[in-house]
Amino acid sequence: MGGSIESSNLIKIPVAKLKVGMFVEAIDKNKSLVNIASAGQIRSAEAILRLHKSNVTHVWVNGERSLPELGLGRVVSAPKPVIKKVSVERATTQKQAKELIVEAKDLIQKVLTETFEGKAVEVEPFEALADSMIESVMLDADALKCVSALRSKDAYLLEHSINVAFLLVTFGRYLNFDADMLRQLAIGGILHDIGKIKVDSKVLNKPGKLTPEEFEHVKLHQTYAVEIMGQTKGLSQISKDISLMHHEKLDGKGYPLGLKGEEIPVHGRMSCIVDIFDALTATRCYKEAMSPASAFKILLGLTPTHLDQGLVYEFIRCIGVYPVGSLVQLSDGRIGIVWEAKGRDVLHPKVKCFYSVKHKCYTQVEIVDLLRSPLNIEKGVSPSSLEIDPTPFY
Repeated sequence: MGGSIESSNLIKIPVAKLKVGMFVEAIDKNKSLVNIASAGQIRSAEAILRLHKSNVTHVWVNGERSLPELGLGRVVSAPKPVIKKVSVERATTQKQAKELIVEAKDLIQKVLTETFEGKAVEVEPFEALADSMIESVMLDADALKCVSALRSKDAYLLEHSINVAFLLVTFGRYLNFDADMLRQLAIGGILHDIGKIKVDSKVLNKPGKLTPEEFEHVKLHQTYAVEIMGQTKGLSQISKDISLMHHEKLDGKGYPLGLKGEEIPVHGRMSCIVDIFDALTATRCYKEAMSPASAFKILLGLTPTHLDQGLVYEFIRCIGVYPVGSLVQLSDGRIGIVWEAKGRDVLHPKVKCFYSVKHKCYTQVEIVDLLRSPLNIEKGVSPSSLEIDPTPFY
């Protein structure tokens, strides 16, 4: 039955701002309360995602019956942000993001070496790295996106691990996961391919199609990961799942366990999407990087048998049609880096232009604000389609 929107102790909250621990008492429909049979406290991120999929935009939360630490009570107030946001110049956040990537690479390289030597992984350094990554995303996600777009085919394993972690944090934040969940996602992403350190590097980096035998050998990295995870103290199950489930498929034809449907939790399904997207958009010894738009088409083609269709659409909305850090061609023929998208619609970011396709030469670097310019994005481009190196302009 419908009820008055002035009902006491209830707070109208967008589904996008729901948090685990909030007590959902009703959904909002035509500015009226509509009671639901499943009223109760949000226990998991999956419950929030189900509301998203049901096209529910707002719900009514009982503040007094929500977890005390959420600070709702009788006061109608928005949940506190995970980390306080401050206004910082882009040059500063760009520099910090670069330093964070270097720190992450050094740590992962150190751990990979120690793992190869048989030493157990220590979780504490990764927890600190995960917190720094989350803080960087909260402070200026665009800066970290630009820096993480810089790729080297000789450092794929390091960069892929960092980018998967970063994408999981970004995706998790978009789905409104709490800070602890984001931390576990980040750690899982950083460690998700750790088993590859024990795979034959000649097979792992073969510049061509793998034979059936070679593919089976590469798949062993999941078996090795199980062993490594088993020796790692203090690693959460969610972080383990990220590592052990990123090759599973909804139809049960993935590996190593052949999990099917609901056997793969939301964070496991997220890891499958993120892992594939980053691999497609990276340059490897045997392939060139793909544009994000082309990668999105492949992700959608893998639904619903392999990937969760609803989550893929959410991921595309999260990343954006033209992700920050990707290359685009404007209507005047200039090439630029999508530089800033915060608070903007997907078709009107700020673009850092540096090259003219029309004149086949580098141009004066200019930040073009497409909200204020008659120009528009003509298409996304992959670095391999250009005979230029965009690296100095990041």
